[in-house]
Amino acid sequence: MQSALRTSNIRITDWGQQYHHYVQLLDDDLLLSLHRNQEEINRLLEPLTEAQASYAYAPGKWSIKEVLGHIVDAERVMSYRAMSLARGEKQSLPGFDENEYVRQAHFSRRSMRSLLDEFNHLRNANIVLFESFDETALARKGIANGIEVSVLALCAIVAGHAIHHVHVLKEKYLPFL
Repeated sequence: MQSALRTSNIRITDWGQQYHHYVQLLDDDLLLSLHRNQEEINRLLEPLTEAQASYAYAPGKWSIKEVLGHIVDAERVMSYRAMSLARGEKQSLPGFDENEYVRQAHFSRRSMRSLLDEFNHLRNANIVLFESFDETALARKGIANGIEVSVLALCAIVAGHAIHHVHVLKEKYLPFL
């Protein structure tokens, strides 16, 4: 089963073009990418003080807490989409307004430990979920956010999106703490 969770099994028609960048950031072994990314997020963010975690590199930009909260929100949305399509959902799945989600979530009121705990619980649950999909489920496609996408591509987008934001944290946030 794990052999099916490979980025080399994704076809160009399995995702919208805007997700191509995320998939390029991954190892071929999708589970390895998910585990490595989880370890890196914890390694980078666990040592931060609450003041450091509240840092934003410019006015109007998200704080580190908000970036992590966004990673969690996006992972939850993408994994819900993957589960729905894997289970044969025929309804078009909606998009989401990431900026409005961050505004309404009030991540700045939460501790970094709370956000990391939520991330880790969600990531661990998603790894188990993704491992449960057989090749037929991974190949299923549906419409999410107006784009035809496969279950396998959604699993890859979960990892690639988080890796993308780790790169942003390493470039624009962490060097300035």
